[in-house]
Formats: sequence, structure tokens, C-alpha cells
Amino acid sequence: MKGRLASACIAAGRDVDSVTLLAVSKMQGPEAVRDAAAAGQRAFGENYVQEALDKMAALRDLPLQWHLIGPLQSNKTRVVAEAFDWVHSVDRLKIAQRLADQRPAHLAPLQLCLQVNVSGEASKSGVAPAELPALAAAVAALPSDRVRLRGLMAIPAPADTAAARRAPHRLLHELADALRAQGLPLDTLSMGMSDDLEDAVAEGSTLVRVGTAIFGRRG
Repeated sequence: MKGRLASACIAAGRDVDSVTLLAVSKMQGPEAVRDAAAAGQRAFGENYVQEALDKMAALRDLPLQWHLIGPLQSNKTRVVAEAFDWVHSVDRLKIAQRLADQRPAHLAPLQLCLQVNVSGEASKSGVAPAELPALAAAVAALPSDRVRLRGLMAIPAPADTAAARRAPHRLLHELADALRAQGLPLDTLSMGMSDDLEDAVAEGSTLVRVGTAIFGRRG
């Protein structure tokens, strides 16, 4: 997988170290995560809070970084604020505010990405592009010792052609550029998965979320 990611970076004319590989370990047991860690992987993405907490407990002896990439309900923000390093799926101010209020003072700031609904799908979570600037400004204004806005995340609709796959990634990149122009120091574009990794890297992704290409297809 690291070879594929490096090839994607080279093809896009980018430094091979400019994109972080996030191993999506949802529905994978602790031993699969342990094996990936033994191969040098440190950052893992989880969709379901309780499953992730159980895995963290089983792997507490390892120096891993945990990212929540699935939807977050307000009744789960406390445990997420206490246990995770990153949350990629913030799509409303209420969630970010609760995470800031509930992040323990002794921990490093919780790193946040705002999820954007770049494909306009009614079934998908995420803030609409038109509403993103106001949300980003409000989240960036939260206490920086508790949460830090790092960038944007998207899960585009599946597409059949490279051009169609690249378009939503390009949109997310343009949205991030616009926010940076307004003074927000964003450095993360969480976009690209097993099926569209190369397209996302070509459009500026700094973090790709890969499960199948690392762990294989689930049952």
C-alpha cells in the first residue's frame, strides 16, 4: 500500500512524504491492527465509537494515533473528546463546541476536520459548501488549547471516470484554499480511499483513508 501511495505522489509531482496514510480499521479486530502496527502503521481510522474504544483498550500498549472518521452524535462527544486524537466528521458547530468543552485539559488539543458534502447527496453527512465559511470561522474561534481546526474532509459519491472522481476532490481543495485566503491556517485535506486514492492525491489530498487495500475486503 505504501508503494501505491508513493507512486501516486510521484505521478502527481508531489513529495512522497506529503500524504499521510490513515488505515481504516473499522470491523477489523485488534490483532489485525496490531499486525499493521508491526509493519510500521501508526494512524488508524474508526467509524464506530464503541468499537474503537474497545480496540483502544486492547491495544493500549501501542503508541497509536486514533481518528474518528464516522458520524458523531452529540451524546458520544464526551468519550470521543477523552479518547481520540482526531475527528474528521465535524459538520455542525454544536459538535465542535461540545468537543472543545469536554476535551480534558491534560491532553493535547483535539485535531478537527470539517466534513463537507461535496456531492450534494441528501443521504450524506457534511456541511454544504455554501455554509462552510461560517462554520469554519466559528470552529476556528473555539479555545485552541482544547480543539484545533486542521482542515476539511469529504466522502464523494462513487464515479466511473477519472474526471468525475477528481471533480469533488478539486472542489474540496478549492474550498480549503478559499478558507486559507480568509486567514484560516488549514493544512489537511482528508480525501481519497482505496478506489480513488490516485485521483485524490492528484488533487492535493494530504491524508488518504484506506481500509480495503490494507486489510482486504471484509466478510
